[in-house]
Amino acid sequence: MRIQTEDFLSLFNVNKPILAMIHLKGESNEEKVEIAKLEIDQLIDNGVDAVIIENYFGPPEVVEEVLNYLYSERKNIIYGVNVLDNDKKAFELAVKYDVKFIQLDSVAGHLHLDEDREFDEWIMDARKQTNAFVLGGVRFKYQPYLSGRTLEEDLTIGMTRCDAIVVTGEGTGLETDITKIKEFRRIMGNDFQLVIGAGLTADNFKEQLEVADAAIVGSYLKDTFKDDGNVSVENVRHFMTQIKNVR
Repeated sequence: MRIQTEDFLSLFNVNKPILAMIHLKGESNEEKVEIAKLEIDQLIDNGVDAVIIENYFGPPEVVEEVLNYLYSERKNIIYGVNVLDNDKKAFELAVKYDVKFIQLDSVAGHLHLDEDREFDEWIMDARKQTNAFVLGGVRFKYQPYLSGRTLEEDLTIGMTRCDAIVVTGEGTGLETDITKIKEFRRIMGNDFQLVIGAGLTADNFKEQLEVADAAIVGSYLKDTFKDDGNVSVENVRHFMTQIKNVR
């Protein structure tokens, strides 16, 4: 039974937390797990506030193996999960491995109205089964827009289905337009939490985090500044130093 009484930011003891994406790169499943463990250390040891385990390059079974590692050996870390194209699996894993938050790429706007009604019933029930916070996208990168509703309508509905709204631009690693971020904030008001979901850099974070409450960062922390690169300790340190300087 869901007994959550605090908000998503209560997980953190810092202002403007940074959540780093673990993309599960590697040739074999075994290598994906070992790389994930290394990246978790590189990110957390150099100031990142949480990690998200996502099946971007690896299958759901690798996501589960990494979550099991975190649950068994690294429970001091704040960790979340995103199972692309399988929201049900994300909730199952969250319950099983005491995941602190779930990222769903879309919670409103991506379905036709008849499917959306079914989704509403499902997510309301799923949320009752876990205390994990839910971060939900609206007009999210790569997700279709099928509801026919206005942005204001989809955001208003989305806010009933999650604990924080995630806003992105057009794709992974691409900057989220500040006008879009401000429009989300205007519609949502100041009390509901807004998370930047893509394209945050050391050059744009000040302007964007003046409006938003937290950010998910992946590509910028890689040696190539692309999603298929390797985590760069130098990039992580530089980025988190800039973040800490303005907290």
